Amino acid sequence: MARGRRQREGHAENLPELMLDIESVDLEGQGVARTDGKVIFVENALPGERVLARIVKRGTRFDRAISTRIIKASSGRVSPQCSYFGVCGGCSMQHMDAAMQLAVKQRVLEDQLWHLARIKPQHMLAPIAGPAWAYRHRARLSVRDVIKKGEVLVGFHERSSSYVAQMNSCQVLTEEASGLIPQLKRLIESLSIRQRVPQ
Repeated sequence: MARGRRQREGHAENLPELMLDIESVDLEGQGVARTDGKVIFVENALPGERVLARIVKRGTRFDRAISTRIIKASSGRVSPQCSYFGVCGGCSMQHMDAAMQLAVKQRVLEDQLWHLARIKPQHMLAPIAGPAWAYRHRARLSVRDVIKKGEVLVGFHERSSSYVAQMNSCQVLTEEASGLIPQLKRLIESLSIRQRVPQ
């Protein structure tokens, strides 16, 4: 097998739904479950939850699934504040409360320290937490003139996609920065070269 070759994945069609117990969550906000010795990454699933999930992609090393029904919900589950959550790839943890988000990020940090440098901290300082919303002053947004939609899109990429999400605001940007999104759309739409604007 060639070095660096991606695992071969195939789309899963007509596969039954599975009842899964979610053990943990990855940095992308996907639940991690195991069945028959195989890892399954489950969209919209949190640690401690039991979900009914549909496999959407089969792989040699792992599968991907989407939860279709939450049988037992985590106490850390919250309703996402942003109406673009789930489509926009800018945020992946809005369905977790702040405490769970911090715990996930700290666990990932500890795992990376161990796997990359074999460092196990003897003591961890308390995490520094800021506001949950409207905290970003800068963002790198993409632009695409979509002829089929008849408009210019300005925003983050859709989750796991190269498409630009259709959005008019962003909850994690400051009010001033978020307000620039529709202004940028109007400005770019007014250009005669809008189809040639690089993404």
